[in-house]
Amino acid sequence: MARQQKAKGKMEQAKGKAKETAGRAMDDQRLEAEGRAEQAKADARQTKEKAKDTFKH
Repeated sequence: MARQQKAKGKMEQAKGKAKETAGRAMDDQRLEAEGRAEQAKADARQTKEKAKDTFKH
């Protein structure tokens, strides 16, 4: 399960980066902000999974 969550985090991070980049290219501040928010959510997910792994061992 942890592996799935880590993969989901990486996918969200890539999606967020793409949205942020597209927002910058199109000068769309809302899209850029959405991308940053998705990246932050993905970072939080990855941090949570790393913490779970740390306490598992």
